[in-house]
Amino acid sequence: MGGNSRIDLSTIRTLLAYTDWSNDQLLQAAAGLGDEPLDRDMQIGVGGLRRTLLHIYNGELVWAKRWGGGADAETKWPSEREKATIAQLRERFAANRVERDAFLDTLAASRADLSRVQTYRDSQGSLFEASLGDMLMQAALHSKHHQAQAANIIRRLGGHPPAPDLDYMYHTRRAPAQV
Repeated sequence: MGGNSRIDLSTIRTLLAYTDWSNDQLLQAAAGLGDEPLDRDMQIGVGGLRRTLLHIYNGELVWAKRWGGGADAETKWPSEREKATIAQLRERFAANRVERDAFLDTLAASRADLSRVQTYRDSQGSLFEASLGDMLMQAALHSKHHQAQAANIIRRLGGHPPAPDLDYMYHTRRAPAQV
């Protein structure tokens, strides 16, 4: 299986920044919710909002282990049943970000070949091969539909979901400060 030669580290970083921003928007929208609404099964995706946010976090965690660990890396999917608070999730996402960005910095410094094929195991133990670039892209894109599910859950709970749209992110980052 060959890698996608059109994937570059700059594109991956842009998509990961968008994922980070979207996650931050969702966590901000969920910050005021109590345990009952966070855990209410909305029969969408993995269930409730807390489980969906944990699923997004766990996806980032598992993909980070796969990038560097090879076929023997532990990639069992972590539990999504714990009662992590929104503040704890915010801290976990931030810690993942720091580790991920350090890994990306080593790739840039070493001029790593993103088309290099790596082996990894999925959460069921099946062996797969993919280019490092494809694996990084999967990590960047895994959360997108789960973020949409989380925004829908927030809306159904009567909250104000963010607009996790790439164009909106660029627009709000460039908007002049309000006085």
